[in-house]
Amino acid sequence: MNKNILIIGTGTIGEPLIGLLADLKDKLNVNVYFHKRTPLKDDMVKVSSLVNRGANLVIDSGKEEVFRSLGHEPTLTYEDALELCDVIIDCTPAGNVAKEKYYLPALEKNKNKIFIAQGSEKGFGMPYAYGINDEALENNKNNFIQVVSCNTHNISALIKLIPSAQEGLIKGDFVCIRRANDISQKSNFIASPEVGQHKDPNFGTHHARDAYDLFRTIQQFPNIFSSAMKVNSQYMHILRFNMKVKGNVSEKDVIRRFKSNPFTAVTHKTLANKIFSFGRDHGYYGRIFNHTVLSTPSLHARCLDGTTDISGFCFTPQDGNSLLSSVTAAMYSIYGKSYKKYMKHFDSYLFKEI
Repeated sequence: MNKNILIIGTGTIGEPLIGLLADLKDKLNVNVYFHKRTPLKDDMVKVSSLVNRGANLVIDSGKEEVFRSLGHEPTLTYEDALELCDVIIDCTPAGNVAKEKYYLPALEKNKNKIFIAQGSEKGFGMPYAYGINDEALENNKNNFIQVVSCNTHNISALIKLIPSAQEGLIKGDFVCIRRANDISQKSNFIASPEVGQHKDPNFGTHHARDAYDLFRTIQQFPNIFSSAMKVNSQYMHILRFNMKVKGNVSEKDVIRRFKSNPFTAVTHKTLANKIFSFGRDHGYYGRIFNHTVLSTPSLHARCLDGTTDISGFCFTPQDGNSLLSSVTAAMYSIYGKSYKKYMKHFDSYLFKEI
């Protein structure tokens, strides 16, 4: 009998997640529902496309006639879908608000429901990134899971990959060079590069704090610091990293580790638009699901006194890496420790080289 998944929101994360799960619903043995709060003429085609792919429209009670006037036939009200579904994935910026208002009361009625939120919803639940802290997911007793942001996926992949267990990370410093907004968004674009503030006294920006909290779930406590700035581009985030590790590590060692890890990719490209274009042409829904893409021409390793400083630039596949972690968390919530069998359906969306 199929399990039921409800996705809240149809924005830059919600829309591709709905489409992805709907396309693979038969292989994953799930029914897909999505909640659209506001009926908009501008979204008519998007909603119809998702329904045609096999997803079921969920709306707020009382808005049936407005949606029907736009050509949509709702399947359930939000309240009924919340009661029906086994897994709820919140892709809006209001996950913590909804947790207090809707999810905790729903959990009182059914203790087996799992709620997943995206990115910036700090404190929603246990932080998670696929391939980084899977052991924490498998030991999780919490009904609430927070899939960390795309930049946190990138930073965490570098922390996990670049220093081996024998070498160990001494310290890491990261600069998140963020795009202004997504190509689908019409607001928040900026006229010129904008530097961010170091509001966290220990970690600089929330990016290092979030990565630290992610590793804390598996009893690791990396010494890391981050900065952030925003540039007037819509293509991709870029991460500049400098990591000091124990032992002697060559550039070839780092590239070999990237190539052997299924979640990381390498590229000879140095332009964000080239990486973005590859994702548009070859990725699912235009996304790259890898945690990070290392630009090998930027890589530099310097050995000194038994330690190595490793620096370079990585491209962050924004949204893509967190989409895959959301699916993983949902599959684990439904299938327990056999979830990796279902995640094999997504292996073809992970690239070795771009």
